[in-house]
Amino acid sequence: MSLEVVATGLQFPEGPIAMADGSVLLVEIRRQTLSRVSPEGEITVVAHLGGGPNGAAMGPDGRVYVCNNGGLGWVDLDGGLMVPHGAASDYAGGSIQAVDLTTGAVETLYVECDGRPLSAPNDIVFDSHGGFWFTDLGKENETTRDYGAIYYAKADGSFISRQRDRISWPNGCGLSPDEKTLYVAETWTCRLWAYDLSEPGVLTPAAAAYLPGRHVLTLPDYLPFDSLAVQANGDVCVATGINGGVTVVSPTGEANHVPVPDFVTTNICFGGADMKDAWITGSSTGTLFKTRWAEPGLKLAFNA
Repeated sequence: MSLEVVATGLQFPEGPIAMADGSVLLVEIRRQTLSRVSPEGEITVVAHLGGGPNGAAMGPDGRVYVCNNGGLGWVDLDGGLMVPHGAASDYAGGSIQAVDLTTGAVETLYVECDGRPLSAPNDIVFDSHGGFWFTDLGKENETTRDYGAIYYAKADGSFISRQRDRISWPNGCGLSPDEKTLYVAETWTCRLWAYDLSEPGVLTPAAAAYLPGRHVLTLPDYLPFDSLAVQANGDVCVATGINGGVTVVSPTGEANHVPVPDFVTTNICFGGADMKDAWITGSSTGTLFKTRWAEPGLKLAFNA
């Protein structure tokens, strides 16, 4: 696979969204922005979000919806590499935000659910009904950490529901082509889970209290999972750390690793006329890559 470097100098990019004009919207977590990268690699800021903007998705109203983790601490490594570590010193809670792409106006839609503050919203996916699933990774400090959770919410800010609780580091999330399955990747357990939906916005009750969902895959080494995207054929492409790249996982658990030259590869998105153009965020190096993918990606519910 040949990788083209589209842009460098990004401040821990994540949440890429392929746009119809060939540009890519993405968040820069450390810079605290939603930014646009042109096909030529020019970077412009769309909106300043504060905290720690993380996953992003196009909504039914043409706005971009952003999971904000509230802010991260940072460690600078040799060679100009950067990695997150713990919470920011000014961390004050997580949120779901919506950004008007024309004006840059930012609206905060959710900061809690049933009286419990959101901790660190991480990744987001819309269904065809206009609602969205999102994960909350949880925050940690030197002695304690919050559990993660899976939520469903409406885009107008009128409804939010905690669908699964006490999850360990839920990160990437995505829907199967028929929208009957939600996939969630756990970061530090290196696991991919599947959750059956009984109806739009509702997870089927767990088979047992100790099971988060249906187990799809656990990687055989310590290779943390990050965000994900789904292919048109139903396979799940999970960004994978340490060995750096994207692990393509079938619904039955077969896996194939596609290497990327960044040990903190965090996300992939698809676009182009045939949905085989793929953009990948190499976050520790601040790089946006582009390549041609073997299989077309799944067209998302809302695009621009």
